Formats: sequence, structure tokens, C-alpha cells
Amino acid sequence: MSRRPNVDMATKRIKKEIADLAKEDLGNISLTPDEANILHWKAILPGPAGSPYEGGMFDIDIKVPHDYPFSPPSLLFITKVYHCNVSSNGNICLDLLKTAWSPALSLYKVILSLSSLLTDPNPADPLVPPIAKEYKLNRKKHDETAREWVRKFAQPKQAPKVAPKPPIQSRASTASIPRRAISRPIPSSESPAPPAQIAGTRRGPPIELGDSEDEGDIEVVQGSSRVNGHAGSGGGQGGGTGGQGRGVKRAKTSGGGNAGDAIVIDE
Repeated sequence: MSRRPNVDMATKRIKKEIADLAKEDLGNISLTPDEANILHWKAILPGPAGSPYEGGMFDIDIKVPHDYPFSPPSLLFITKVYHCNVSSNGNICLDLLKTAWSPALSLYKVILSLSSLLTDPNPADPLVPPIAKEYKLNRKKHDETAREWVRKFAQPKQAPKVAPKPPIQSRASTASIPRRAISRPIPSSESPAPPAQIAGTRRGPPIELGDSEDEGDIEVVQGSSRVNGHAGSGGGQGGGTGGQGRGVKRAKTSGGGNAGDAIVIDE
């Protein structure tokens, strides 16, 4: 009958510590309770700077007893570590977890003490006497072995790489559609513009007669040209329908005429 109140007391105390952790600056330390059991915690402790364990990340399992905080929690190294106060199965020799425990302590303070233990081992109270002896007699070799274990067992876990997704293509892939080059003529500034197509009567450019004194206006009417002579001093020279014979004179144009325009000169 007395155990149930202790469980409630431990749960109440842990909830208070969770609220206090929200106000703390944990740095690189991770301390989280199990979602299914508030009395079971996981911690990730970074190796202290300047120690042989620097650069390592150590997983620690924490179990809170039902009579907490009157009894200390139990801690276990999940990550292998070369340390005289940590056994091969992860058990830890730390005064705070034994005789030096106080209800005023918290899980966070225990983790901080564990970090100090990595910086300053206690070879006087070892769990692994050979490592403690090496620590005292051959510190250089001890530190080299501790760093080697960090490289082998305590490297930070990297997030798994996710393969990039292939690009999404429509059902009618553009690769299946044949491509055809379409060549279009580029208009040149030097090329003459095509002749305008105008229906009806139009007046062409002026035409000069190269070997005649008679000059006339040429009227181009739908593909033919007619020169009407000026009125002369006599009555029979000016008319285009007079009885004199017809002659064709060579005409010199001052502008370009259309091919297909026949020039007929009536004298």
C-alpha cells in the first residue's frame, strides 16, 4: 500500500524536472523522457572539450526508481567508452549515484557530474583496474586508446541520405515527340520589297523618251501604257488616232516598271 504514493511522488517530481529543463540551457546535452514511460529517460552526452573523449557522442540509459528522489537513478553507458570508472557492460562508478546522493539533486545535475567524470577519471575507485593503472603509469597510451575508442564507437550518428526523387514527366513525354527544324527566311534590308498588287487604274513612274522631241504623259492602265502626244502646230500631229503611220520609239524610264506592263507609244 505504501508503494503507490511513492510512484505518484516520483512522477510528480519528474514532471517538475521536465518543467525546469525547459528553462535550462543544455548546450549539446540531450535529455528526454520515454513517451510511454516517464520514469525511463535517454541522454546523449558529448565528450568534453580537451578530454580524450572530445568529438564523441555517448548514449546513456536512465531509469528512475519509484521512490525517487529519495533514491538515486541508475545510469548505464550504451556507447562503449574506454574509462576506468565505466565497466565493459556500461555500469558507472560515481559517488553521486551511491553514497553522495541527495534528494536535492536532479537528473540534469547527474548528467553534468558524469561529464566531469569523463574529464577527470577517478582511478582510486575504479571499475576496471587495468585501465586505472594505465591512466596513472602511462597517461599518453591511455589517452590514445580512449581516442581510438571514440573513433570506433562514439561517432555522431548521421541522418540517412535520401535519394533524390526522379523528375515528374507527363504521360506524353516530350522525348517521344519528333522535333523538326523550321527554317524561315529572314527579311533583308537590302532586298527589294515585292511590288504592290493594286486593282484598278494606277499611274506609274514618269518615262522619258530618249530620241524624240515629243514628250507625253504615259498612263498605265491594267498592263498597258499609252502616250498621248501634245497638240502641235498642225491639226493632224497631235491626235493619237491620226492617219500617220505608227512607230515605236525606245523609252527610257526613270523608275522601275512592272514586268508585264506593255508600253505602246502612239505618234
